[in-house]
Amino acid sequence: MAAQRRGRDRGSDSPSGVGSRGAARVRMTGKERRQQLLDVSRALFAEKGFDGASVEEIAHRAEVSKPVVYEHFGGKEGIYAVVVDREMQALLDRVVSALSAGHPRELLEQAARALLDYIDNSTDGFRILVRDSPVASARGSFSGLLNDIASQVEHIFGLQFSARGYDPELAPLYSQALVGMVALTGQWWLEVHRPDKDEVAAHLVNLAWNGLSHLEHDPVLRTRG
Repeated sequence: MAAQRRGRDRGSDSPSGVGSRGAARVRMTGKERRQQLLDVSRALFAEKGFDGASVEEIAHRAEVSKPVVYEHFGGKEGIYAVVVDREMQALLDRVVSALSAGHPRELLEQAARALLDYIDNSTDGFRILVRDSPVASARGSFSGLLNDIASQVEHIFGLQFSARGYDPELAPLYSQALVGMVALTGQWWLEVHRPDKDEVAAHLVNLAWNGLSHLEHDPVLRTRG
């Protein structure tokens, strides 16, 4: 009877810590289990990519049986799509919420710093996003996410261009250029992590705001006090 109960536990959605060490199990609700599987999968996808990860390893790291993973997400593709969607929304929310200052240069600073903050604080998530995803998520690809962010910047650029006598139809071009520059620099900075975030953001804004012909020698962020 005890053996049957142990077998049922391995296939159930209740355990959170098992097995080879004989540690005591803690029951999880369905919501808690789903979040645990997402956390485990997020780390695994960041480490090995979609192709390198497997349902077997997700289940092993979560200390559940494979059917538990299938029950919640239908397979590796399903859990990967949810992980990507969540990361995209988190990054978009971070950038959009950062755009609060009135002066255009300060808005550029806030957008650049928000992306670098995300890269620094959610490194696993960013590594997942910048890989070529083999699975179509609800929000599309990383390039689609950058388009979402660029559309927010485009609106701000359009207002500023109109107010300053520039052609507002050029706003999409400039917003794509700016977001692409920051995103690619962020990928590079993820690997080298130098200089620090404020200095990287300051130099990005220096180039975007002043252009190569009027670069400041020692740029600083005005919004960082």
